Amino acid sequence: MAKIAKSVLAATALACVAFSGCNKKDASAASNSEGKVLNICVWNEEFQDRFKTYFEAKGLIPEGVKVNWLLTPNLDNAYQNKLDELLLSQENASPDEKIDIFLVEADYAKKYVDSGLVLDVKGDIGLTDADLSKQYKYTQDVMTDSNGVLRGVSWQACPGGFIYRRSIAKAVIGTDDPAKVQKALDNWDLFDSVAAKAKGKGYSMLSGFDDAFRVFTDNAKTPYVVDGKINIDPMVKRWIDQTKLYTDKGYNNKANLWSAESFQGAHKDGNVFGYFGPAWFIDFCLAPATLDDEKKPAEIGNGSYGDWAFCKGPQGFCWGGTWLCAAKGSDNIKLVHDIMYQLTCDKETLKAIATEKGDFANNKVAMKEVAAGDYKNPFLGGQNHISLFLDSAKSISKDNMTAYDQGISEKLQKAFSDYFNGYVDEQKAWDNFYTSVIELYPNLKK
Repeated sequence: MAKIAKSVLAATALACVAFSGCNKKDASAASNSEGKVLNICVWNEEFQDRFKTYFEAKGLIPEGVKVNWLLTPNLDNAYQNKLDELLLSQENASPDEKIDIFLVEADYAKKYVDSGLVLDVKGDIGLTDADLSKQYKYTQDVMTDSNGVLRGVSWQACPGGFIYRRSIAKAVIGTDDPAKVQKALDNWDLFDSVAAKAKGKGYSMLSGFDDAFRVFTDNAKTPYVVDGKINIDPMVKRWIDQTKLYTDKGYNNKANLWSAESFQGAHKDGNVFGYFGPAWFIDFCLAPATLDDEKKPAEIGNGSYGDWAFCKGPQGFCWGGTWLCAAKGSDNIKLVHDIMYQLTCDKETLKAIATEKGDFANNKVAMKEVAAGDYKNPFLGGQNHISLFLDSAKSISKDNMTAYDQGISEKLQKAFSDYFNGYVDEQKAWDNFYTSVIELYPNLKK
């Protein structure tokens, strides 16, 4: 949690994301008094692309309005630090400098939801229950404050699964058919058994320490913090035990998530059986990493592109997500409403985002139609994997989220990386973990 947020906003247990405005009728009436600069805070270009393709290109930006992108990378918490600074200065900012929309991720969404700095999606922005009715409930649960008020919406839902290398699956299991591979990996005992077989044939089941982390933690039954105490769910301990086993037996390559070493396993000559991830990980992260030549088309023959497929894996889970929030003090309520509606509620837009951008979009009807249609993902060898995401999405619940999730997860992964590498024993890893968490959140106790 950013220092500025801790000192000024800690009492609110800064949470989720949200935005607000006026109802549709009021928004139309107020259009003439809207601001002329729309300020949007982002950390990368993903939402810019969605906005420009499905909103700006359709001529939906009012004449005379300038869209100003305030991009601050996520590295070292820079985005949250800058966002906190801007939101806390919002009241005294000039009209053209006021933040209108900002984005948040699932890991720190709860930091903002009860902060008082984001608008009510229904009461302020004007989206209706009917508008929002086709969205996945858990995406709204993430952004609902302690009073039951929705504070943010997303164009994507992020159920995850196991993205595996077809050629390696054939070598280890004898088939690359998603249904048959799923049967072989349907629970963790089966998954471990295949990992042993993969090792015997010279392959690593996973790339490293953090690959399965989100699967286990997203299936935890209890939150990280209970009554001010740090709480470790049995599923977290199971991740530790499995990862230590995989490391000691050579079932992984000892890589850390997002490292070059992790993605090397996906290269044409890589040895990694598969990666856990949602739709955004497939197309935005893994697919580019499989290419031998990034300057050439993403197609079969360029690296391992196309030699991949998708199945649910041992457990359904959710990883990530990006939510749009309307900042309190925005002077572009109608425009914010229109953006939120077009990009998170309009069925045809969400179908297009799914088929053209690879997202699993946040509309149940749209995704069922895509799953039943002729959509084919070229990276996955032409597989229409959306129906498998539909299955995974059924098991998702976000009842255990806290404002501390990002920090605790990061400290947990860092402390136990030393244990997996053999630098410290398990007890020392736990000691280091608790010390680092309490340094970050002094209000918590072991």
